[in-house]
Amino acid sequence: MDKGWLNKLGPGLITGAADDDPSGIATYSQAGAQFGYGMLWTLLLTYPLMVGIQAVSARIGRVSGHGLATNIRRHFPPWLLYTIVALLLVANVINIAADIAAMGQAASLVAGGRAHWYAAGAGILSVLLQVTLPYQRYVRVLKWLTLALLAYVATALTLNLPWGRILHAALLPKLSWQPDYITTVVAIFGTTISPYLFFWQASQEVEELRADPAAQPLKHARQQAGAQLRRIKIDTVTGMGFSNLVAMFIMLTTAATLGAHGVTQIESSAQAAEALRPIAGDFAFALFSIGIVGTGLLAVPVLAGSAAYAIAGAMRWRNSLELQLTGARKFYAIIIGATLAGTALCFTGIDPMRALYWSAVLNGVIAVPVMVVVMLLGARRSVMGTLVIPPRLRVLGWLCTGLMALAVVAMFATLG
Repeated sequence: MDKGWLNKLGPGLITGAADDDPSGIATYSQAGAQFGYGMLWTLLLTYPLMVGIQAVSARIGRVSGHGLATNIRRHFPPWLLYTIVALLLVANVINIAADIAAMGQAASLVAGGRAHWYAAGAGILSVLLQVTLPYQRYVRVLKWLTLALLAYVATALTLNLPWGRILHAALLPKLSWQPDYITTVVAIFGTTISPYLFFWQASQEVEELRADPAAQPLKHARQQAGAQLRRIKIDTVTGMGFSNLVAMFIMLTTAATLGAHGVTQIESSAQAAEALRPIAGDFAFALFSIGIVGTGLLAVPVLAGSAAYAIAGAMRWRNSLELQLTGARKFYAIIIGATLAGTALCFTGIDPMRALYWSAVLNGVIAVPVMVVVMLLGARRSVMGTLVIPPRLRVLGWLCTGLMALAVVAMFATLG
C-alpha cells in the first residue's frame, strides 16, 4: 500500500473508527439480528452524508485554525454555546459509561473474572494514554487501534454468506412503517452521525496544524490549501467508508447467525458476542469480543477528548494533547473527569441499555443545532476567508442536517 496515501490518513480515519464504538456495535448487532439484511441500505445512505458533515467540520478546523467550540463562541450567542457544550458533556459521559461497561463485559467473557474490574482498568488505561503520550505518539496508538475493527470483517468472512440476497436487500430494501423498524433506523442514524465526532475531527485538524511548524491556518496560507484540502477529502472519505464497512460486516454477522437462528433481541455488544458462541463457534465469539475491547479503547478517548476540546474552547482554556499535563491542567482535568465519571457509573448499577437510550436522546437533541451551526460556520467568510465550503459539500451537509432533523422528529414520535 502506498505510504504517501497512508500518511494522508489521520483525523478522519480515527473519527470514523471511533464511530464504531461498543454502543454502535450493539445498535448494528440489534439491527442485523432483528431485521436480517434489511437494514444495510441505511449504511449506504448515511455514508455520503457522513462524509459531507465531517468534511465540513474538518475544513473549519484546518482553515480557521480553531476548533468548533471556539468558532461558536466567536460567532454565536453564549447561551447557544454553553447549552451545546453542557449537553455534549452529559451525553459523552453516559456514552463512556456504556462503552466501558461493554468492554468490561467482553473482557470477562473471554478471560473470566469480574467485568467491573476490567471496566475500571480500561478507564484508567484510557486516561493514562491521553495524559502521558504526546499527540503525535498518541495518534499512532489510535491508528493501530483502528485495526481492532478488522475483527468484525474477519468474523463475517468465517461465515458462508448469501451475497446475492445481501446485495438485493441493500439495493432494493423492503421499507416498513412499523414502530420497531422506524426506531432502529433512527438508532442507526443517531449512532453514525454524532455531535462528538464533529468536535473531535475539527480539533484534530487543529492539532495537526500545531504539530507542523511550517503549517498555518489555510485562510492565511492559501498556497497550502490545495494539498491540505485534498488530504482532508481522502482522509474523511476513507475514514467514513471504513466506519460504514465495519458496521455492515457487524450487521452481516449477526443477521447470518443470531437472526437466522431466532435470536432477535440484543441488549449489548457483549450479549451479541456471547450469543454468537453456540451458533458461529468459539473463534467468531473471540474475534467479536476482542473487537469490542479494541474499539472501546479507541472510542473512549475520542468521547472524553471531544468534551474537553469543547469545554476548553468555550472557556478560552489552553487545549492540546501535545501539551503536557502541567501546561493544560484544566483541559486534562476534563478528560480525566469525564473518563472516570463514566467508569464510576459502571459501579452504580446503572442499566447500560437505559444509558445508551438517554445518550441517544441527548445526541439527537444536540445533533441538529450543532449541524446547523457547523454549516453556517463553513459558509462564513469571517471564519473561512475565501475558502468557504463549495456547493457540493453544502448540499451534502444540509442533506445530512435535514435527514438528522427528520430522525429526531421520528425519535420523539416513538417516545410517545
